[in-house]
Amino acid sequence: MSTVMITGGSGAIGAAIVEEFAKADDVVFTYNQNVEQAFALRDKLCCGCVKMDITDKNSVETAVQSVLKEFPRIDILVNNAGISLIKPFLDTTAEEWRRMIDVNLTGVFNVTKAVVPSMVSRKSGAVVNISSVWGIHGASCEVAYSAAKAGVIGFTKALAKELGPSGITVNAIAPGVIDSPMNCAHLNEEELSQLCDETPLGRMGTPREVAQAVRALAENRFITGQVLGVDGGFSL
Repeated sequence: MSTVMITGGSGAIGAAIVEEFAKADDVVFTYNQNVEQAFALRDKLCCGCVKMDITDKNSVETAVQSVLKEFPRIDILVNNAGISLIKPFLDTTAEEWRRMIDVNLTGVFNVTKAVVPSMVSRKSGAVVNISSVWGIHGASCEVAYSAAKAGVIGFTKALAKELGPSGITVNAIAPGVIDSPMNCAHLNEEELSQLCDETPLGRMGTPREVAQAVRALAENRFITGQVLGVDGGFSL
């Protein structure tokens, strides 16, 4: 049985990842603002949860230490927490840009840096980062989001090289159009339909399909530095 830490567990994709790992592992997920959803998920799956602001180094270190006090180790880290912004580049403010980078990229740095030392000392561990298909291809009116998610991919590849000698794998998932509030709340039916038409499988993916891919990458000990597209063929 592994101990798995998942950031942003109260969102749609995060909750699916929590549920996937909770079938057989000890799971602790983090939340920041969605208190009711977090507690409901905790009670439903009988797993742990801890409040964490991934942009705040002190908050991250405190949360990670609390997890390591309850469990002897963290075997798998899933950096899932993130936010989106759909807005023309020329209308994007400097504050919005900083927020995208702080949450979607610096947050990954903060949490990974707090968790990885214990993995290095054991010469074992797995990190899975959630990027995006837009981190690979870029998206019009999502420049800040695309840039941050592209940064996650660069972070993943470089860290995989650095941590490989310590027996730690580092991979990323690049979801395509997923049936989740992050997509559906910002896109109208026509836009969603167009994206589905551009996807060879002709539909949106599900959070569960992303979660299954996360588990597969986390458990394979000879895959590292890879970016797995869970996108229905969108990237082809």
